[in-house]
Amino acid sequence: MKAKITQASVLLFEEKGFSDTSIQDIVEAIGVTKGTFYYYFNSKEQLLMEIHLEYISDLLKRQQTILESDHLSGREKLEAIIALLIHDIQYNGPSGRVFFREMRHLVEQNVDTIEKQRDLFRLNIEQLITDSIEAGEFRQDLRADIVAFGVLGITNYSYNWFNPKGNMSADELVELFSSLLLEGIIPR
Repeated sequence: MKAKITQASVLLFEEKGFSDTSIQDIVEAIGVTKGTFYYYFNSKEQLLMEIHLEYISDLLKRQQTILESDHLSGREKLEAIIALLIHDIQYNGPSGRVFFREMRHLVEQNVDTIEKQRDLFRLNIEQLITDSIEAGEFRQDLRADIVAFGVLGITNYSYNWFNPKGNMSADELVELFSSLLLEGIIPR
């Protein structure tokens, strides 16, 4: 039941926004009482926090699997992280949109917790880039911190416009972004 409440809430938060979604809206969407909601969650904000934690924890776990893949080069790991983020839109788009859009509704302590997890995801990318620079896979004149922000900026903003059912598939977008980030746009 907890998962059902969470899933319905994600869809409602995506559609109406956190502020405009009431607990009554949530329980009506799944046909339960407010008592059922309060059995699992103390508040709507606690529910939002759990949605955020579940989302970022899952991304971090999948990112760590990529980073620990000894058979992949630095470039292949970066491409896999780009694919992770774009395919996440395909499979978890509503959760991602809620994650990026509704964090402002968390209390300060919860924001701090989520920001630390988001920072860890970014710092993992930054370390991958640093390691790849040191290994000679990437250009020596790059700033790993700025490149990491660039990777996240280009991929995370896609939540706002990318439609996996549109005229470009997730795989095509991954290929385009990987090429753009790793090779640029100027012909050689």
